[in-house]
Amino acid sequence: MLNGKTALVTGSTSGIGLGIAKALARQGANIMLNGFGDVEGPRAEVLAAGAAHGVRVDYHGADMSRAGDIEDMMKFSAAQFGRVDILVNNAGIQHVASVQDFPAERWDAIIAINLTSAFHTTRLALPAMQAANWGRIINVASVHGLVASAQKSAYVAAKHGIVGLTKVTALENATTGVTCNAICPGWVLTPLVQKQVDAKAAEHGLSNEDAKKLLLGEKEPSMQFTTPEELGELAVFFCSPAANNVRGVAWNMDGGWAAQ
Repeated sequence: MLNGKTALVTGSTSGIGLGIAKALARQGANIMLNGFGDVEGPRAEVLAAGAAHGVRVDYHGADMSRAGDIEDMMKFSAAQFGRVDILVNNAGIQHVASVQDFPAERWDAIIAINLTSAFHTTRLALPAMQAANWGRIINVASVHGLVASAQKSAYVAAKHGIVGLTKVTALENATTGVTCNAICPGWVLTPLVQKQVDAKAAEHGLSNEDAKKLLLGEKEPSMQFTTPEELGELAVFFCSPAANNVRGVAWNMDGGWAAQ
């Protein structure tokens, strides 16, 4: 379905980003990976996912808090693959503290990586998408783009901002073949969330399984984690002809969290 298309997925060396990259590769899209840590493992996983289509996979290690790095990554992607057809803005970090105790430098880092980076990638990807009259911009927001939780001021502000950026981008391109939508997951058992599980287990003297139940029970009525695979399939839907007129939505996959 996506043969000949290229997808750039930021923060795709693990977790949600890797799940989305693999799902798009299975549909035949070439993949530009980005992220920290091990690269060869994720690259092998994505190549295996797209093996039936002979997909190509490349990597750029842009620091998503640096506009210059992001410009380099976009130029590199265009040089390698022609253009970015599908942009998935997924890179994100987290810090938990009350507003009065929140370190200013952590606020700045979260806003830069979780919000501002998506502006830079979007502004740089749009001209080629508009020229081709086809493009998909998928912003990985969060249920925290729709509702708030205590202790997460920067993350919630950034994710609400991502939902706003999604709507504006969608409206500005509404008469074209370029769409922009946001995915808003609830709890997904990524390395980022596993840290919160571990902290809860230590704080309350619980087993890891009981800590997971406690975490889910606070917010997610389904009592189950959303998986990167499920989020990947939603991204595939957004890229399909069936989603040609899905524009500017914040689609929550949150086990009922925001329905309460």
